[in-house]
Amino acid sequence: MRSVIETLIREGTLLCLFFLPKERRIAIERRIRGRFEWQKLQGCNVVIVSFGKSGRTWLRVMMSRLYQRRYGLPERMLLQYDNMHRRQRQVPKIHYSHDNYLKDYTGNHDNKSDYRETPVVLLARHPADTVVSQYFQWKYRMRDRKKQINDYPPEGEEVSVYDFAMNYGAGLAKIVDFMNLWAREAPHLRSLLLVRYEDMREDPGEQLRRVMDFIGTPATDEEIAEAVEFASVDNMRKMESERTFWLSGSRMTTRDKSNPNAFKVRRAKVGGWRDYFEPKQIEAIEQYLEERLDPFFGYSTPVTRDTTSASG
Repeated sequence: MRSVIETLIREGTLLCLFFLPKERRIAIERRIRGRFEWQKLQGCNVVIVSFGKSGRTWLRVMMSRLYQRRYGLPERMLLQYDNMHRRQRQVPKIHYSHDNYLKDYTGNHDNKSDYRETPVVLLARHPADTVVSQYFQWKYRMRDRKKQINDYPPEGEEVSVYDFAMNYGAGLAKIVDFMNLWAREAPHLRSLLLVRYEDMREDPGEQLRRVMDFIGTPATDEEIAEAVEFASVDNMRKMESERTFWLSGSRMTTRDKSNPNAFKVRRAKVGGWRDYFEPKQIEAIEQYLEERLDPFFGYSTPVTRDTTSASG
């Protein structure tokens, strides 16, 4: 219901402003979205932040399943801010964010001061895997409005995956800038847990346990095992095909069941990005990341900071 109200307010406001130039309409929409982000951030117990296509939906399904079974909540209910909290007060209010729009409301473009007093789970994935997944998200799943307000190539434009990665504003440059700012700001946050997609793939139970401990609702071995099994790649694809979580919008549905690249859960392969590039392109991407990506995330050189918590 909350997301429906937000959409109605946003769409109604923009309808009244249709006569403004496109750039002005986009700026207003981003500010409106940022205000809703700010309101949720003020009221949540924990925020889970990630760049898009970094494994957030997978983590969300595991967490949702754990709370479903623990408190007898509906199996079609996917965690969305306070929806489970309203039914069972012991479930925290959890805000999931791609950190896209908050800065457009608060003006904090070059720091993360908006997050300093809120426990943050920072979910990271290798930027090259992220950018390939973003490419297919753009090509087969993304609505035209989202493309416009987030600097993606226009609807219907022919773009190769390498060109998307290296030459577009929504490509590697944006992902690296996003990650580097979080790395730089991590020491200033009151509480931060870094979770990497690659570690989730290697041992999803352990990473889920870390998250549940961090947010203050520790889980038993049985709860962890059942949630991990429920959120397996095969079952996630099955639920997407069957629209199990349709009440949560399009995030867990596919437009084209015949196209494996149109699924939210596509390959779930660590290092799979190399399958889409020629050797020289792989070398160029690796060099780009080696030169620009902060070692905080451990994707190029050894991690030099504490990746489990930060205070300041």
